[in-house]
Amino acid sequence: MKYENVVSGKFKSRPNRFIAHIEIDGKEEICHVMNTGRMKELLLPDAEVFLCRAKNPERKTKFDLIGVRRNDGEIINIDSIAPNKVAGEYIKTLFPEAKLVKPETFFEKSRFDFYIEDNFDKIFLEVKGVTLEENGHVRFPDAPTERGVKHLRELTEAAKIGYHCSIAFVIQMPGISMVLPNETTHPEFKLAFDEAIAAGVNVNYMQC
Repeated sequence: MKYENVVSGKFKSRPNRFIAHIEIDGKEEICHVMNTGRMKELLLPDAEVFLCRAKNPERKTKFDLIGVRRNDGEIINIDSIAPNKVAGEYIKTLFPEAKLVKPETFFEKSRFDFYIEDNFDKIFLEVKGVTLEENGHVRFPDAPTERGVKHLRELTEAAKIGYHCSIAFVIQMPGISMVLPNETTHPEFKLAFDEAIAAGVNVNYMQC
């Protein structure tokens, strides 16, 4: 995937989960944040950030915040839509025999990111993007996620009745090969994660 109309700016503040104040070419703009996670270790005062200009000129916020440069110089993508697009491009790598790929498919009360069929299995795949790194380890989530817990529990139920179920963590930073559940931030997610693994849910790590 590629972004168009990318500009850089300086992070100033984040009044709530959905908007941030960014200085762009000397002018402060109110921008849409493409990720509801906390990202406190990334969105530091005057951090260099990257934004896409909105295609709709009538939109209230003219820019979408999609990335930030860390103190070590690495650029971290924080666009929560990007992991699904990346996973979609890699479906054939993860499931080389896939003959049906259907995004946004319901099972019980959850909508999983992909439903896939090959010659042997019916597959549900849920995708999560990660941004939080601590001491060389990446952890998910960086904020409590009841939705994430619900996804894990319903993947577990689907696995128990014969579906092939996977969760894919898209790692958008170098030098990391796996993700650990963030028990400190959300103990219930860690519990649901362990239950999913025990039920046969596969974990894929996609570095990009």
